[in-house]
Amino acid sequence: MTDILIRGGRVIDPASNLDADLDVLLVDGRVAEIRAGIEAPNARAFDATGCIVAPGFVDLHTHLREPGFEHKGTIATETRAALRGGFTTVCAMPNTDPAPDSAPVVQALWERIERDAVVNVFPIGTVTRRRQGKELADLSELAEAGVVAFSDDGSPVADATLMRNALQFTAALGLPLSEHSDDPVLNAGGVVNEGALSERLGLKGQPPAAEISAIARNIELCELTGGRLHVAHISTARGVELVADAKARGLPVTAEVTPSHLFLTEDAVFGPGPEPAYDTNARINPPLRTEADRRALLKGVNEGVIDVIATDHAPHAQEDKLCEFDLAAPGISCLETALGSILLLIARGELDFHRAMAALTINPVRAFALDRRAPGIGTLQPGVTDIVIFEPTARWTVDPASFASKGRNTPLAGTELVGRVRAVHVKGQLHIIEEAAHA
Repeated sequence: MTDILIRGGRVIDPASNLDADLDVLLVDGRVAEIRAGIEAPNARAFDATGCIVAPGFVDLHTHLREPGFEHKGTIATETRAALRGGFTTVCAMPNTDPAPDSAPVVQALWERIERDAVVNVFPIGTVTRRRQGKELADLSELAEAGVVAFSDDGSPVADATLMRNALQFTAALGLPLSEHSDDPVLNAGGVVNEGALSERLGLKGQPPAAEISAIARNIELCELTGGRLHVAHISTARGVELVADAKARGLPVTAEVTPSHLFLTEDAVFGPGPEPAYDTNARINPPLRTEADRRALLKGVNEGVIDVIATDHAPHAQEDKLCEFDLAAPGISCLETALGSILLLIARGELDFHRAMAALTINPVRAFALDRRAPGIGTLQPGVTDIVIFEPTARWTVDPASFASKGRNTPLAGTELVGRVRAVHVKGQLHIIEEAAHA
C-alpha cells in the first residue's frame, strides 16, 4: 500500500478529546502518526486544508435490503452510499428475506458482505423467529455466528414476557437489544404523528403515547433483567425524559436519534410547495413529530442523554412512494444527506459540534461494544484504518438523482445543506469522494 500523508486538517477524535490542527500519516493503510509538521516525502499527500479529519462514522441502524429486496437496495449500492456519507461502518438491520434468525442465514449474509461491501458491515440478528414476535430465535447461535446486536426492527416485541426473556438471554450473551419501542395496538394504522396535522390532512395518526409507553415498559424490563437496552430512533420529548431517568438510575440503556427527526418536523408531510402535497418521502416510522419534540431531541444529544445519531437509512423503489400516503412504505434514504443536515444544525447553533461528532463515532461503538470485533474502531488511535475527511462549510443542494443509493426517497430534494465529505479511508484504501473547493 502507498503511504498517505493527510496534511493541514483539523483533526477531531472525540474518544481522546483531540481537537487540533495536525497531520496524519498512514503507513500500510493504518494510522502511524498524528502530529504537526510530519515529513514523509515518499507518501501520497492529501491536502486537507479547510477540512476536518475524524474517525470514520459508525451507523448502528442501516437497511441494506439484501437479501430479498434487491429492487430497493443491495449491499453494494448501499455501502457505496455509506461511503459517500462518510460512514465506514454500518450495522445491517434484519428486515430482509430471509431474516437473519439462524446461523446459516447469518453465514450466507457474511459471504455477501465479504464479496460486495465497500465499508465494514456488521449484521444484527433477529430477536424472534422470522421477526414474528411469537418465539425467540436461537440467540446463542446467532451470537456465535457473529451478530453484534438483536432487533426485530420495525416489528416491536409486543409480548412483555417474550421481551423479558429476550433481555435475560441477551444479558447473558453480553449483547444489546435494539428495540423499536412502540405499542402496535395503540398505533395500529397510524401513518403520521397524531395531532393537528393528522386531523387537517385526514390521515390516521400515531399517538406519542405509543412510543412513550413502550419505552417505559422496556426500561422496566431492562432493570428487571439487567439486559442492555438500546432505544432505536427515539422521536418524542417524553421518551428522552424516560431515557434520562433510566441513565440517572444507572441502567444499561442507550438511545439513538435519526438525522431526520433532528432536522425535520411533521410539517414536512405537506411537501415544499404552498399547498399540502402529502409528500410520501416524509413518511417515516416513527413519524416526524412536532417542533417541541425536535427541540427536545436536539437537547437530548447536546446533553448526552441521546448517545447516538443513527441514520435509519431506508431506501425504497420509486413505486413504494408513488402512491397514496396511507399505502406508501415508511422510510427515508439518508446516508448521503446525514452529515449535511447535522452540520447545518450545528451552523444554526442548534446542535453541539463535539457532541454530534461523538454521536457519530465513539458513542455508537460503545453502545454496541463494536471494538470487541474491531479494536480501535471509532477512534484515531495508532493502527486504525477508518478515517473521514469532510469540508464543514461546503454548501450543496440535495439532488436525489445523484445518490449512490438505489433509494431516491428523500424529502430533502432541493434543500441546501452544509458540509460535504471529500475523502474516506477504509479497508486500507483512500476513496476521493469529491475534490475540495480550495483545490
